[in-house]
Amino acid sequence: MKYRKMIALGAVASILSSMLSGCGQAEQKRIIRIGHNQSTNHPTHIGLTAFKDYINEQLGDQYVVEVYPSELLGSQTEMVQLTQTGAIDFCVASNAILETFSKNYEIFNLPYLFASTEAYHHVMDDEALTDAIFSSTLQAGFEAVTWLDAGTRNFYTVGKPIESPEDLKGLKIRVQQSPTNIEMMRLLGGSATPMGFGEVYTALQSNIIDGAENNEMALTDNGHGDVCKYYSYDMHQMVPDIVIGNVAFMEGLSEEEKAIFEEGFDILSETQRTEWTTAVAAAKERAANEQNVQFIYPDQAPFVEACAPLHESVLAKNPAIKATYDAIQEYNAQYPSVAE
Repeated sequence: MKYRKMIALGAVASILSSMLSGCGQAEQKRIIRIGHNQSTNHPTHIGLTAFKDYINEQLGDQYVVEVYPSELLGSQTEMVQLTQTGAIDFCVASNAILETFSKNYEIFNLPYLFASTEAYHHVMDDEALTDAIFSSTLQAGFEAVTWLDAGTRNFYTVGKPIESPEDLKGLKIRVQQSPTNIEMMRLLGGSATPMGFGEVYTALQSNIIDGAENNEMALTDNGHGDVCKYYSYDMHQMVPDIVIGNVAFMEGLSEEEKAIFEEGFDILSETQRTEWTTAVAAAKERAANEQNVQFIYPDQAPFVEACAPLHESVLAKNPAIKATYDAIQEYNAQYPSVAE
């Protein structure tokens, strides 16, 4: 951890140094720096690379885009702060972090908010719904420029499949460290066990926990499928990752440049989502054939019903998100859950 911190501080120091050294060079190209926390073979990095290539091709006489993967510029929280100040121009942030800046993002953390991936994608692509959320952090110095697919979060377990909420009773399930997820598990009858993601494999292996919840790549990339043999598509969360940009930088672009950047953001999102689909399919095939994981498609309705009180309490405390919530329900009716 200390070594990674030193790398991050060194990278930031290098950025600041290069910014200072270029102050007197009017002819120097403007470097655009983007940070994220995934590896170079992750769909997010592949999407950002496509964005980099497009901007460098279209505006290479003025700008040079650089992408920094694997938390080279610090943790997500640190990168958001750097984007706020303009030390870097863009970064990928989790919805949970953005919620601390704007309560509008709280809606995406609700369990069983989306009935299907189709409903989820249609909502996130509907600018009439997302624009108000994406621009709600302008006063904080940044805005969302596009969203990235982080898949569906589902339960996976060691000893038995999860086919209904009753199957979760008595089970210790690792969840993300958030009050929403803890309350979700209470309503479903399980025992929430918050812990860092890096601890999950050992906890599963040593029977400290009975299962966890995440997307399919946790089975393969993190080895959880070596221990957990049941993966149940209850689809309790579909939480997007968000690409944010520094407001001052975005506002300083000419109209022609803004149009090119908007096209670049579309390329980024489309590339990342295509790569995500490919990566998930590969993970499912490997999990099924090499790790002997069974994929289960339970009826989602009992899970949704059990978590309804959480929806009611969140909406009561944050009525500003009610109109967005209602619009999402319309998409859910149009694109209901279908077993894959």
